[in-house]
Amino acid sequence: MTIETSNRGRGCEIRWLGRIPYREAWELQEDLAAKRLRGEIADTLLLLEHPPTLTLGRGADSKHILADSRRLQELGVEVVETNRGGDVTYHGPGQLVGYPILNLNEPPHQPDLHRYLRGLEEALIAALRYWAIDASRFPGYTGVWTAMDTAAPAKIAAIGIRTSRWITQHGFAINVCTDLSHFNLIVPCGISDYGVTSIQRIIGQDLGVRDAVPIVAASFLKTFDLDTAISDNDYPGEPVDTRCFESNRN
Repeated sequence: MTIETSNRGRGCEIRWLGRIPYREAWELQEDLAAKRLRGEIADTLLLLEHPPTLTLGRGADSKHILADSRRLQELGVEVVETNRGGDVTYHGPGQLVGYPILNLNEPPHQPDLHRYLRGLEEALIAALRYWAIDASRFPGYTGVWTAMDTAAPAKIAAIGIRTSRWITQHGFAINVCTDLSHFNLIVPCGISDYGVTSIQRIIGQDLGVRDAVPIVAASFLKTFDLDTAISDNDYPGEPVDTRCFESNRN
């Protein structure tokens, strides 16, 4: 195994997987997390999108799924119970999902879940500035919020994580050009008082998930003080080139 980075020891392999089923991505995370724990791979960020899927975290209330099984079947929506934290959320086409596989016990990280969660939020908030979207944290709630196109704050990115022996799994989902009507199938993250929005809705321009990949990847690297790793491991997907956005790192 070889890993090349501009700052050896702080490398992160970033891969775009395209659209893959939720369970397949979950199995991949489990495999990579085991390898990361053994030191066989560098920190890794998987970027992808899912077919329509509802996922329930460990603390989810099944009553927060508002559609019955027949309606979900008609729409081709799969329901998956997961081991991440949080309530019920929606994944689907037009949403960029990120699964970081990091060892929080190794520098530049710290074994601090609160710090890690705030880092994920900051990475997404910074990425949204590329589209001149003013986003922020919302007191009392996890995730990233904006009120640019709504009277009250609306969630533009959700976060739900799991760690085992300080290796992270699951992660974030940012609405790029998502069909927001699918969120009507659930009470998103168990929050009924506030809605959801997307980048495309706010900027009023056509946008694809792939367009957001290098921007979010570069922001993630900057926030977590990482550099792109290049390895000879048999990683799935294709490497993400963030060089066009590296000028903002310093």
